[in-house]
Amino acid sequence: MIRIFIIAFCTLLFAEKNNSPAEFWISYTLDEKISFINGAYGAVAKLKSHHKAEVKKQFIYDDNWIEPYYIERFYQIADEYRSEEVGYNLKIIALHMDAFYTNSDNYDIPVLEALRVVSLVQDGDKKTANRRLLRLQQKYND
Repeated sequence: MIRIFIIAFCTLLFAEKNNSPAEFWISYTLDEKISFINGAYGAVAKLKSHHKAEVKKQFIYDDNWIEPYYIERFYQIADEYRSEEVGYNLKIIALHMDAFYTNSDNYDIPVLEALRVVSLVQDGDKKTANRRLLRLQQKYND
């Protein structure tokens, strides 16, 4: 009986709360948000760099090789997660992410998808951003 009580107590003690992405984002300070965004941007840049190096390494000796469309599209999708217009002023992205999560329809949208929408808006691609936002709202609010 004591074992069951100890196991139940430990389970309750170490159980994670299911926070929504908005609660996760709001719980961070501004500096933590900027660090998060910087890390996400760095990860995307490293992913692209590593992929380009691997593609080059595999096809360096093939003179007839042409980069297929799906690789180009992969790079385009990866670039949607980074805002070119904002540059190094990541505070703008962090504040827009705060504004993004003030709308209750966006409460359950994952943070990286929110970052993608905000980055698209910052780069002036509002039509694509709105389309993605509507799809995400429909997906996560049903």
